Amino acid sequence: MADGLNEARALRVVEIVHDFQSLQRRIAEYAPNPAPEEFFEEGYQVLRQCRAEAAAVLAAPFPLDSSNFSSSSEEQEKRQLQRIIIDASARRFQAKKIYLRAVAAVRWSNDRNAILQGERPDQGHAVQLQQADNNLRSELAAITDARIINDFRNADTEAGFWLQDDPPRAIILEWIRSHPA
Repeated sequence: MADGLNEARALRVVEIVHDFQSLQRRIAEYAPNPAPEEFFEEGYQVLRQCRAEAAAVLAAPFPLDSSNFSSSSEEQEKRQLQRIIIDASARRFQAKKIYLRAVAAVRWSNDRNAILQGERPDQGHAVQLQQADNNLRSELAAITDARIINDFRNADTEAGFWLQDDPPRAIILEWIRSHPA
């Protein structure tokens, strides 16, 4: 049943898509440029994977449902906006997860460069480089679905956004599973 909230839903779509675009721009800024002998180092592999995943999420088409276009009623508009909110929320979730992984990899790269100070890695660097690798793995492990959802909920609530139709984590994760990028 129509509830008169379609303008709020449309505004929510704009807010979520804006977050998604901001995350995509930040991810695009992280272009790994390792020396050839470092190409397969874990942090650089993570960065390349993040850029590829971000491009795939961006390129994934919106799944159209032609049944939603059979009528121009307010109820049809409501259902379509709710579907768009789910799609946009899932993409924003994916982009945030990719972004956090990219940030961890960039931090690893910066740590690695600070350790090496322009030198080639050798036994004198082994312990510090191993610690940088361990820090990267720990950071990556700390990037959980619950953390991302909570970060969004807290930021969106603090910003005073309308969240009534925002999907729960289970719906977002199901959408991602059923719509691989």
